[in-house]
Amino acid sequence: MTAYTQPIYVAAIFFAILVFMLFIPWLIYTYRKYNHLPLSTTIITFSFIFYFLSALFLVLLPLPEIRDTCSLQKSDTQHFSLVPFQFVANTFENSGIVLTQPGTYMQLFKQPSFYQAFFNFLLLLPFGIYLRYFFQEKKYWKKALGFTFVLTLFYEITQVTGIYGIYNCAYRIFDVDDLMLNTSGGVLGFFIAPAVLALFPSKQKVKAKADKLLAHDEVKKMSVLLAIIIDLFICKIVIRIVLIMSNVNEVSEFVVSTIVLFVMFFFIPLHWSGHTVGTKIMRFRYDSKVCRAETNKRLFKRFGAIYAMYFITVIASTLNNMEVPMDSPYYKSSVFLTLGTWIIFVTLTIVLFIHVMLVVFGKEKRRFYFDEASDLYTTRKK
Repeated sequence: MTAYTQPIYVAAIFFAILVFMLFIPWLIYTYRKYNHLPLSTTIITFSFIFYFLSALFLVLLPLPEIRDTCSLQKSDTQHFSLVPFQFVANTFENSGIVLTQPGTYMQLFKQPSFYQAFFNFLLLLPFGIYLRYFFQEKKYWKKALGFTFVLTLFYEITQVTGIYGIYNCAYRIFDVDDLMLNTSGGVLGFFIAPAVLALFPSKQKVKAKADKLLAHDEVKKMSVLLAIIIDLFICKIVIRIVLIMSNVNEVSEFVVSTIVLFVMFFFIPLHWSGHTVGTKIMRFRYDSKVCRAETNKRLFKRFGAIYAMYFITVIASTLNNMEVPMDSPYYKSSVFLTLGTWIIFVTLTIVLFIHVMLVVFGKEKRRFYFDEASDLYTTRKK
């Protein structure tokens, strides 16, 4: 069983890395498209990634220890098996199975060739289920057949070419039985998929909910959070680039950060109908629901609320980094000041974290503090 569990273990490691890299982009894409996070879509998408990695590593692993695989093989080693149903002959050969004696049929499940054929059949069965989710209708079974065949052909070619020349000889054979079994499993998965997919809402229901949210002009709080994360990330990049091109010190960093935050959170939405870069990506904007002049005033208040948090962190960092000699009469005061500043900073961080959690996941209709302070509203209307 190690031959099957080890590749899945490796796939799990790669999957964890991919989830770490892709989860935020996935949230942005999902909230941009649906304005909410469909749990079913997320489960199906990420389970497909894990399945695809597992299938790929089951085909490729374990890898040979050296690239010169030719030196490990005899000169007459066959790299192709082009006789159809050879696995049937291998299963019955020396198995003790007699067709006229049903009592011997149990020997079938003890044959390595049977297990190999059975696992090859199962390998792409989930792929067919995923294809049914993407294609939806049964009439596309020919497309499923084509995609499954191409995928299993890719696997076989990858093996027989030594992963396209990485190894100088194939370390597994090109087997026509594998082509047939993999493809058959994928097609069967396509047809039995409704029994599995019945556990999840259909793509039509997910889209219907998205249309409903759009009709009610409702912007989910996660969309707002993702938008400000995007804005702050862009600000961070711009600030780093500017500081690299200039003399870096605490004063210049403070000035540059102030200008960049002002441009991102006030100047841009002021001239872009209430859009920041982040809200544009997430497909909503800010409006006072009163008039343009009032919106502009409230946009400045929103910038002030966001900037206040940055300003407090700068003050806290400056006080915390003050170096007072031990022989100075102000040394004890500086220690208490540093400790007090650290306590205030940690408290503020915890409060902000709790605030974000309550807004995003709380049942009550709360708004983020910067939206509440400015009395701005989110809208998808132009």
